[in-house]
Amino acid sequence: MFKKVLIANRGEIALRVIRTCREMGIKTVAVYSTADKDSLHVRFADEAVCIGKPQSADSYLNIPHIIAATEITNADAVHPGYGFLAENSKFAQICGDHRIKFIGPTPAMINAMGDKITAKETMIKAGVPVVPGGEGLLKNLNEAKSLAKEIGYPIILKATAGGGGKGMRVVWEEKEMERAYSTAKAEAAASFKNDGIYMEKFVEEPRHIEIQIAGDQFGRVCHLSERDCSIQRRHQKLVEESPSPFMTNELREKMGEAAIKAASAINYESVGTIEFLVDKHRNFYFMEMNTRIQVEHCVTEEVINFDLIKEQIKIAMGEKISGENYLPQMHAIECRINAEDPYNEFRPSPGRINVLNTPGGHGVRVDSHVYAGYVIPPYYDSMIGKLITVARTRDEAIDTMYRALSEYVIDGVKTTIPFHLQLMKNEDFRKGNFTTKFLETFVMEKATV
Repeated sequence: MFKKVLIANRGEIALRVIRTCREMGIKTVAVYSTADKDSLHVRFADEAVCIGKPQSADSYLNIPHIIAATEITNADAVHPGYGFLAENSKFAQICGDHRIKFIGPTPAMINAMGDKITAKETMIKAGVPVVPGGEGLLKNLNEAKSLAKEIGYPIILKATAGGGGKGMRVVWEEKEMERAYSTAKAEAAASFKNDGIYMEKFVEEPRHIEIQIAGDQFGRVCHLSERDCSIQRRHQKLVEESPSPFMTNELREKMGEAAIKAASAINYESVGTIEFLVDKHRNFYFMEMNTRIQVEHCVTEEVINFDLIKEQIKIAMGEKISGENYLPQMHAIECRINAEDPYNEFRPSPGRINVLNTPGGHGVRVDSHVYAGYVIPPYYDSMIGKLITVARTRDEAIDTMYRALSEYVIDGVKTTIPFHLQLMKNEDFRKGNFTTKFLETFVMEKATV
């Protein structure tokens, strides 16, 4: 059993980890930047250490400061949350070098899935379906044009070290290639300090469906069913749900088996997610693996009544998992409540929250770190919190979500609540008729409740 865990993160995920640790009898240490001194994760942890100025590079990405905070508080483990250093193999290695347990996979596992080309090659060897494309990084523009002709347009260019839609461009015809190629490389270099680009066939009308998995240190791997993350804007997820309205029992079994193959191929330990693209014919293709807890993990927790953070910690302590595959018993939907203006291209809206009323009632969960008077800083992700509803059926979960959104009052900053309210009333969404392109034609109207 760990005696004390330092959470190398901020906001709602830090608070989420603190809560589970407290239930397990584990002391916690929060780290924070000067901009986060009044955040709830700082207040609720047993100890808190300031690690730097507001900019992420000076605080939440500052490995020496985090290691120092771990050592001065005598923490014996670090939970990285998601984002920041969660999939940084160097950080995981440094933790190990200092005899601090990194609650997550090993550096080798992170590296095996962190580079998209390496991950794709590993999946091919493991027999997991992958999107047709090139075998390695593109050497130059001419090679890109030649390969695109061979594969057939449309194609998509992707950064090998990418994530969050950075360094990614869809090319519909050859005349667009030069600009897309140079832009993708420049964006990849700026975002990841790695301008490596590769090419895949662009899957039209796709669903983004991911499989939650868990693996222990004894070679066991299980899956915990799927989440549909197709409602997204510029590759950023806004709504997630489980089970997917597009899923069949046969497809779930096949995707679950593929996810277990993918994780077993690298002897994966910890919780993680295998992300797939699924076309309109229900053919599925490996997209990437996230070697960390996901923002949307609570959707899975609600449909199978399972604490994924607790499982992650227990795996890190060397405990065995059951090896049982889990199927959804309920239906859950998550709306990400961001400090963004949905009427103005989702522009970030940092500032002070003057009034806050969070919804409640049966089937409603709110994971958040904000309160009335809290100032949302401009330096980090704009997420205020996550609103999750769970019910016996999808229709009931949507109805509960609409009711809960109507009760969610946040005054002082713009939020995505009006967007979600309109989405819950959208006929195509309610019928499950959507792909990752759904929001390209979704029009915000001024009327909400």
